[in-house]
Amino acid sequence: MTSDLPLDEHARAQGIDVERRRWLTLTSMAGAAAAAATAVPFVSSFAPSERAKAAGASVEVDISSLAPGELKVVEWRGKPVWIMHRTPEQLAELEQIPGLADPASNRSDQPDYAKNTQRSIKPEVLVAVGICTHLGCSPVNVAKGSANPSVPADWPGGFFCPCHGSTFDLAGRVFANKPAPTNLEIPPHFYLDDSKLLIGEDQAAKA
Repeated sequence: MTSDLPLDEHARAQGIDVERRRWLTLTSMAGAAAAAATAVPFVSSFAPSERAKAAGASVEVDISSLAPGELKVVEWRGKPVWIMHRTPEQLAELEQIPGLADPASNRSDQPDYAKNTQRSIKPEVLVAVGICTHLGCSPVNVAKGSANPSVPADWPGGFFCPCHGSTFDLAGRVFANKPAPTNLEIPPHFYLDDSKLLIGEDQAAKA
């Protein structure tokens, strides 16, 4: 049997606290709305970002505009990779730098093309990971003739790690009696053509 009483009055007749029921209903609705509002960003946080998906990917680099003596930095697997166009004078000096701890890169697992004086596929182009092999600090480029007191007066140019004092020449070779145990890492790479590098894959190079 149905009642002709309005819903609220009918509820009161049943002994139901109408105001309390109304507040419970509103509260439930607000909670559901809040849950819906937060659901999308929360779930999206599980989806891998473009940066994360690209973390292990190879990186293509155009070096056609890299001038002699210039250094370019790109990111690969979250690491800074230095690409330096060395001048003929810098290459000549690499042949006669004394005091290197590992001039032939025999102490570390390096690509075959890193086991030469230039430590590179193309003599003029250095491709190296810009992270000190001591404790993972980031060295800085210190040019020949710099007034930096942390390098010797006859400094030939290269890289200096300000954290613990390791020094590297322009081929990334560490000087003796420094904290860094090995030369800078040479990442796998090869040339797609004369002006494009692919960092992250180790294939037969197009020299």
